[in-house]
Amino acid sequence: MNNEGGLGLTAAILLVGFLLISATVASVLIGRTETLSDRDLTQMAEKMFEDISTYLQIRDCVGKYYTIDGEQRIQKIAFLLKPLFASDIDAATLTIKLCNGEQVRMLQYTENAAFIDSQSLFEHELWDELPTTSYGFVVLLDKDRSLVNYGIINDNTDMAYIAIKLPEAFSLKKGDTLTITLLPAAGIPVSKTVVAPLPIPKIVSLE
Repeated sequence: MNNEGGLGLTAAILLVGFLLISATVASVLIGRTETLSDRDLTQMAEKMFEDISTYLQIRDCVGKYYTIDGEQRIQKIAFLLKPLFASDIDAATLTIKLCNGEQVRMLQYTENAAFIDSQSLFEHELWDELPTTSYGFVVLLDKDRSLVNYGIINDNTDMAYIAIKLPEAFSLKKGDTLTITLLPAAGIPVSKTVVAPLPIPKIVSLE
């Protein structure tokens, strides 16, 4: 997609976003003002705006605890990535920023992508070759193999977990937070802040 097309598409998405937000908030104000607070309305509008104005969505985020120096820490994180609409997104131009409140680390894609097949997400062989300076894809759905073969997300049905092996300084113990930001070449960045829960199960959902 050229720059002019990208700008035009972004403007169109933003316009649709503003219209949908206005319509939703208006209908809620008319029909359900008694049950929703200003904060609820703000969060609803922000969530809808985020979904409409970004090229990529984070649908799910999971992590796995490991024992590091006698302490339970999350060392692997995987979050489900899905494009909002059909458009060529080159993973080589997608940077991921990690921020733990004290340090920032930027991750680039280095052509580590493979179908999940029958393997477990966190035991997939892809992790063995994944450095802590980059990220990879454990692919769930890629009909034309564009992501697996060429690092291109090109259809809104494509679905993959982004795999991140955290360096020791970023590994998470109970209560630690980590902000993950997707920085696409086109579109508005999207962020998700996760909190490490109690390490009762080894694999945990990160909210």
